[in-house]
Amino acid sequence: MLAETGFLHSPPVLTHLLDDPQEWRSFGRPVIEGARQGSKALALEDATESQDWDSFVVLEGMHCAACALTIEDALKAVPGVKAAEVSAATRRARVQWHSAHVLPSQWMEAISRAGYHALPARDAFARELRQAETRRALWRWLVAGLCMMQVMMYAWPAYTAIPGDLSLEMERLLRWASWVLSLPVIVFCCGPFFKSALKDISQRRVSMDLPVALGMFITFVISTLGTFDPAGPFGQEVFFDSLTMFVFFLLTGRWLELRLRDRTAGALEAVMNRLPDSVLRQTEAGEFERVAIRRLRVGDVVRVLAGEAFPADGHIVRGTTYADEALLTGESTAVLRSTGDAVTTGSYNLDSVVDVRVDSVGEGTRFAQIVSLMESASLQKPTLAQLADKVARPFLIVVLLAALAAAVWWWPTDPGKALMVAVAVLIVTCPCALSLATPVAMLTAAGTLARSGVLVRNLQGLEALAAVDTLVFDKTGTLTRDGLVLRALMPAVGQSTDDALSLAALLARQSMHPASKALAQAAVAAQLPVSDWLLDSVQEVAGSGLDVWVQARVVAGQRRHLRLGSAAHVQVAELAPHELGQSVLLAEEIQAGESQGRWVALAQFHLSEDVRPEAVQVIADLKQQGVNVLLLSGDRSAAVATVAAKLGIEQARGDCKPQDKLAAMQAAQAAGHKVAMVGDGLNDGPVLAGAHVSFAFGKAVPLAQSKADFVVLGESLELVLQSLLLARKTLSVVRQNLGWAAAYNAVSIPLALMGWMPAWLAGLGMALSSLLVVANAARLARSISPATLPIQSDALTVAQPLAATAPLAQGGL
Repeated sequence: MLAETGFLHSPPVLTHLLDDPQEWRSFGRPVIEGARQGSKALALEDATESQDWDSFVVLEGMHCAACALTIEDALKAVPGVKAAEVSAATRRARVQWHSAHVLPSQWMEAISRAGYHALPARDAFARELRQAETRRALWRWLVAGLCMMQVMMYAWPAYTAIPGDLSLEMERLLRWASWVLSLPVIVFCCGPFFKSALKDISQRRVSMDLPVALGMFITFVISTLGTFDPAGPFGQEVFFDSLTMFVFFLLTGRWLELRLRDRTAGALEAVMNRLPDSVLRQTEAGEFERVAIRRLRVGDVVRVLAGEAFPADGHIVRGTTYADEALLTGESTAVLRSTGDAVTTGSYNLDSVVDVRVDSVGEGTRFAQIVSLMESASLQKPTLAQLADKVARPFLIVVLLAALAAAVWWWPTDPGKALMVAVAVLIVTCPCALSLATPVAMLTAAGTLARSGVLVRNLQGLEALAAVDTLVFDKTGTLTRDGLVLRALMPAVGQSTDDALSLAALLARQSMHPASKALAQAAVAAQLPVSDWLLDSVQEVAGSGLDVWVQARVVAGQRRHLRLGSAAHVQVAELAPHELGQSVLLAEEIQAGESQGRWVALAQFHLSEDVRPEAVQVIADLKQQGVNVLLLSGDRSAAVATVAAKLGIEQARGDCKPQDKLAAMQAAQAAGHKVAMVGDGLNDGPVLAGAHVSFAFGKAVPLAQSKADFVVLGESLELVLQSLLLARKTLSVVRQNLGWAAAYNAVSIPLALMGWMPAWLAGLGMALSSLLVVANAARLARSISPATLPIQSDALTVAQPLAATAPLAQGGL
């Protein structure tokens, strides 16, 4: 979009092009009553009536938490901007603004006046901008490294020569050579530090670059004075080697930190920007033309090339391919999609060219809801991060005062040393590590979970999840899959298994009852041929079963009277006892001779809930981690007890209404327990909202309406366990980072004040502290295994029921 306008190359001049309401959706979404939770797409005219918008931008020129606070203050000062959130870790901002009072160009201009630049977050050039910044950082690092090595070579004789070995002329020559080589370091390599410091001074604020820039400037000035006036007060020693060395160390840390942080930001962008900028759309003449993706409308036919992402929800009208839907399901296995099959926005076309008719675009797609959740989560600030941000600015003021005090203290002894001690204090105490300790770890964990099929809606949830000691499960749709599964089939004497299942499925397809669906699905899975019978009349008795007349497909006039349902409904006894699960019988009315009007069983089907096969191991692992597991369900108590016994859950309760679940959970909380709730997200809203932390589980979750802190996109309970373990490890990493930052400052500040820490060592310490924090957080990206794929249900058995299946409601269909 902005490639055509040239916005990337001239941000301050062309931001007014974003004032067109048609462009607002390219980097934001409208906000109306309930829009944050609603999943319904909004028309543009409806959005403009609401007049409130959430826009997301990528920021250029940010370096620290103080920068984030500065941008937030600048945005909030603009009339019409209702809220602003800026993340220093991802360098993104969310701006909520009122279209009747302010336009994007105006609040973007406020960002520019603060000394930063904003680019629409979903613009394709945001990645190029970030990559260009990384290349510039690499060039500065290379120049600093080359100059440092040369300056160290010229400084070496001064350290090793004994008195009389080095003539005065040679010493001056080496100082002048060092000064010349230090110029590109100061002018080019230190440019970002000085630019940021000048912005701070002009706007009367403090950021983390200000003390660093002061240290560089002071070191260069006193070394320059010593070079030009060797007999002056600063001529005893020059510090070009220290200057170039700590600049090199700082840039090394910044560049590596940038690379590591880009992995987090890049993972987020990889999701948000996975849609193509343009797509081939079929014209009325049947030709395909390339148009911007935002121009797509429902009913359009688009051509998706191999390797491209599907730009909208739709169904294939021509072609067959394999699609990667890992983002939406958490499963990495490609799925076959052919003509008539549905495809989803954001999934990848892996195999061949297909034509797709668009069914849904924009905020109406599940992909848009996922992106919305990830954007919101990436800008949230956990409690520990908010505390660090509040401490950052006062701490920087203390640093400046401490450096001034050190200079005053040492000045009478040696002015040169006094200034270098002040420089060491300025550099070594920069609180970069403190500001990065929490947000980088949290965002790395959130990105890791997202790649595994768990969306983090609330970063605070990671803190809460780490402290959880009680986990409450719903049953249906969580510990069990939705619906029933045919476990065993027992045909009557003289009846064929395939014929019995085919006939039962013919009847079952006329009902929406879970037992009927299970029989119909079992017939499809068995790939049975078309039944020899056709439906004549169908009557469903609620809670009992089906009463059906069928007629022969070939022999005219041949009819049969069949029933499918409970033993009471079909009026026959069960062929075999079945204590667990639910029995469904197929029976036929015999109307010949003495047996007229008598019902005879043709087959008995044993059904049960499909308990997730990984559930037993997950429950056992949770207990091993010290988590108490509870089962609260609205299903019958007997069914709940059976599932609980099978899974090893000691505390289970059935016949629970939502308020009963909430009361039980609140009782556990009142007892001092930290409670997490795992539900299907459809009818557990009050309980999910009341828990310390909550999971909405299952594909049926309406993402934008979910009240949960975590949304599980995959089909495996293993993701809940992995999320818990990762949350605990994340909090451990955060504590390690904060502990390191505190210990580093506690040790380094006294050393710097006493003059025992040279400037180069201070720069090395500052760079290593920030790098260690970021690298420690990066370990979280490798601390979770790929999501466990759903395990197939037990195979259908014939002639005997399974020994351990979960019971469902007694009675028939």
